[in-house]
Amino acid sequence: MKVVSHQRQQGVVLISVLLIVALATIVATQMSTRIMGQLQRASNLEMNQQAYWYAMGAEALAKRVLLTVIDQDPDFINLSQIWAQGETAYPVDNGEIVGEISDLQACFNLNALREEQSEEANSKKSIQRIGFERLLVNLDIENVDDFTAEYMTDALIDWLDENTSIVSAGGAEDNDYAGQEFAHLAANHYLADLSELRVIEHFTMDAINVLKDYVCVLPNNNLHQLNINTLSEDNVVLLQSFLDISRDDAQEIISERGTDGFENTDDVFALKVLTDAKLTTEQKAQIGVDSDYFQLSARASFNNSYFTLVSTFKVDNNKRVDVLRRSIGIN
Repeated sequence: MKVVSHQRQQGVVLISVLLIVALATIVATQMSTRIMGQLQRASNLEMNQQAYWYAMGAEALAKRVLLTVIDQDPDFINLSQIWAQGETAYPVDNGEIVGEISDLQACFNLNALREEQSEEANSKKSIQRIGFERLLVNLDIENVDDFTAEYMTDALIDWLDENTSIVSAGGAEDNDYAGQEFAHLAANHYLADLSELRVIEHFTMDAINVLKDYVCVLPNNNLHQLNINTLSEDNVVLLQSFLDISRDDAQEIISERGTDGFENTDDVFALKVLTDAKLTTEQKAQIGVDSDYFQLSARASFNNSYFTLVSTFKVDNNKRVDVLRRSIGIN
């Protein structure tokens, strides 16, 4: 009997040892997994941070390029200057930086529709509003006719203006948005990004996808002046819409500017196509040959990490370049 009892005790001890070994193995495995995960996380953070600094380096280079341009040509901006090289790639250690500078005055600033609140301003349509309605129609957006274009413009103006009064039949304010499935209120402020159009009444994704190549947003600014020197041939519809001329005439203006563009607006308005158009003073004020707002679109990669940065610049009195806004990620 003593032998049997001793064997049982040995069996219990053996099982206990095996359980302890199994438990220790599980704990060691979990610790190892967590340590490996933490090391991988630290490595990912390091690579992401390096990609971030590469992108910030692209921003610093873009500012230097713009400073060089305004130092050489302070009175006009054109597509022959070094900032307008298009998308450019720079190899770096274990990665690449790709960047492109674009002129934010070669598109229509939607914030220009934020009109002054006065009886005179409300008594007639502004030239910006009329031009934007024409643009919507001239772009041949599906299901957007003159009537729809007017409603879309009304809704956008209500989104931008300071008050909560509906500007016209197609307008929309807090009550209209609060009753939607995903309730929200009108901003009654400047647009911060084009993506805001998604929540504005009457704007569909089809319309936004077409518009985004012709419009932009200047932060907290209702400036509206198109730089005739930097408009691409694909964007002549902007001249067609805001100067109320034909597409052929708009194309002729772009053709006449040559490689270096116009040095002043007098040369622009001396063109026969524009003298025949008999432009008003308000229409002429929409055209310029200089730009103060630019945008950098940069993508940086480091090993398997990627970082996308969009920076908005403002040239201040031809002396400095300030960053007004940074957007991270792809819209």
